[in-house]
Amino acid sequence: MKTSLDQLNGHLIVSCQALPHEPLHSSFIMGRMARAAKEGGAYGIRANTKEDIEEIQRNVDLPIIGIVKRDYDDSEVYITPTMKEIDELMEVKPEIIAIDATISLRPNNTTLDEFYHQIREKYPEQKLMADCSTIEEALHADELGFDFIGTTLVGYTKQSKGDKIEANDFEIIRTILEKVSHPVIAEGNINTPEKAKRVIQLGCFSVVVGSIITRPQLITKSFTEALETL
Repeated sequence: MKTSLDQLNGHLIVSCQALPHEPLHSSFIMGRMARAAKEGGAYGIRANTKEDIEEIQRNVDLPIIGIVKRDYDDSEVYITPTMKEIDELMEVKPEIIAIDATISLRPNNTTLDEFYHQIREKYPEQKLMADCSTIEEALHADELGFDFIGTTLVGYTKQSKGDKIEANDFEIIRTILEKVSHPVIAEGNINTPEKAKRVIQLGCFSVVVGSIITRPQLITKSFTEALETL
C-alpha cells in the first residue's frame, strides 16, 4: 500500500533522475536508485519520464512526483512544458505532476494560466506541483490553485539569476510560507542534512533532495575539487 500524500509531511522526497548524457541514464538504474532511497528512509520519489516512473513503481510503493524534461525550440520551459508531456505522465499516473510555473511562455506562446486550465479541464483530479523560481511566481501559482508550491527553479531562470535558496536563512522560502495557502515543497540546492532539516523546521510540507544523493559524478566532483585546492 502506497504512502499517502499526507504522510509526506515533514519527510524526505528523493529525486531519482539521470538525463541521456549522464552515466546513470537508465530506467533500470533509476528503479534501483529509488529502492535504495526507500531503504534509506525516503517517503517519496521525484522522477523524470513515464519509462523511469513505470520502473520505479515496480520497485517501490512510494508516492511519485512525475515530470518530463523536454526541450522545445520556441520556449525556455523544459519541465513538463505541454499537454503532450502531461498525457504521457497520465499513462503511469504519478501521485503528483510537477510543471514549470515560471513567467516564461510555454511552447506555442502558451501562458502558465492557459496551460494550468488545460490540465485542470482534462485531468481535474490530478495533483499538481508548481516549480517556481521567484516569490512572485510562487504567489501566482498559489492563486491559480496548484496543490503544492515548489522552489525548484530558484536561481535557474533569468528572473532569479543570482538568487540562492539558502541565503539569509532561506528568506525566499520563509516569505513564500508566510504568503501562500497551499503546502510548500522545498527543492533546489538543498545539499546537506542540516539544510533539509531547517526547511522543515521553517514550515515546509516536505523537502526534495536530488543530486547530492543520486548523482555520483557530482558528488565525486565536490571531493576532487576540494583536493585541488591543496
